Amino acid sequence: MSANGDVAILRELVKQHVEIAAKPIQDERRDLWRRHNSFERTRPPIYVRWLAAWHEAEESKLQCEDRFLQHFEAVLRQEIFQDGIGDDSIQEPWLTLGASRPTPPGGIWGLPYGRIPSPISGGSWMFDPPIKRWEDMEGLAEIHHVIDEEATAANLARIQDAIGDLIEINVDRAPVWQAWHADISYDIANLRGLEQVMWDMADAPEQLHRLCRFLSESIQRIHQEADDAGDWRLCDHQNQASPYALELPDPQANSEPVSRDQLWVFCAAQEMAQVSPAMHDEFVLQYQLPIISRFGLCAYGCCEDLTHKIDMLRRIPNLRRIAVTPVADVAKCAEQIGTDYIFSWRPNPSQMICCGFDPDLIRRVVRDAMEASKGCYVDITLKDVQTVQGNTANLREWVKVVRGISDEYV
Repeated sequence: MSANGDVAILRELVKQHVEIAAKPIQDERRDLWRRHNSFERTRPPIYVRWLAAWHEAEESKLQCEDRFLQHFEAVLRQEIFQDGIGDDSIQEPWLTLGASRPTPPGGIWGLPYGRIPSPISGGSWMFDPPIKRWEDMEGLAEIHHVIDEEATAANLARIQDAIGDLIEINVDRAPVWQAWHADISYDIANLRGLEQVMWDMADAPEQLHRLCRFLSESIQRIHQEADDAGDWRLCDHQNQASPYALELPDPQANSEPVSRDQLWVFCAAQEMAQVSPAMHDEFVLQYQLPIISRFGLCAYGCCEDLTHKIDMLRRIPNLRRIAVTPVADVAKCAEQIGTDYIFSWRPNPSQMICCGFDPDLIRRVVRDAMEASKGCYVDITLKDVQTVQGNTANLREWVKVVRGISDEYV
């Protein structure tokens, strides 16, 4: 397809997205999340994060040939489809271009993350970590927050030329080292190997502390460099849901620079799921705290079971949201969380939609969870959906079924 053909496709998608983003329901959803995240009684918000199964949607088929434009085509198609699900996700009236942010050539920490792939397509893989001996730590790079302004300007000009008259193009200048690359846990597993990290906690604690300290101090330096450069903006909220809250400024495209205390930060420690609260605290949380505490509000947890770690998480001074995952004990979590934090419940996607679609089972599971967490400030996130068995309409039906139960619990 010609370049003009690609642009024509993109422009048509942008028009649809702009129309969706202008719907009054977007402001209703903003208000819902704003009040919910700030401990006001609302109906439980519902959010569907299902991108692992996006390829099963007919709408996922890309038509642009240009790789640069394909990225924006994919984002637009996902946003348009998301609107049809009927959950409480918000379609914003802008598109985001990531600034060009160079990283060390050997890998994000200067060393390549090695993985031994499965012989089966889609199967599990094994770590092949670059730090096999502690001497290998010498290969870690001294990293800095750097933006290639010339490349960023060229990319911005290109997408502006294509669609900039139809929609605002937001430039994200925040550091690369955010989320998974700022939670320490993900990167020590990739650098050292997950099983080896667990041995290190017992056999080589001083060396493991040295690695964790290096990562933490590097991330703190990078975040401060971005602060000094004015590269944190209101598009940089992260909380695995919707970041609207009464205490913080709303997300905004191309805002003036802001300090980190005006932003949400997302942090997790999935790799620590099998270790005790004491070890989690010693080897990860204490190194996360200086990073997290500079932000306004924190959402903690992704897929890990935090049932026995909620007391530990109370050390986070700006903690606002806690993930309650499919393997967590909902009742025990609810008892500990109470009304101190937002109870972000993630039902098991295999029960909900991945292994058949049974409305009666969904109602039973959702009602049991809502009863167990009655009195908490609950939202519901369907995530890690690996398949919808080719039936994307079930996502819309799932939202209807769940809302039929959850709306009773205001």
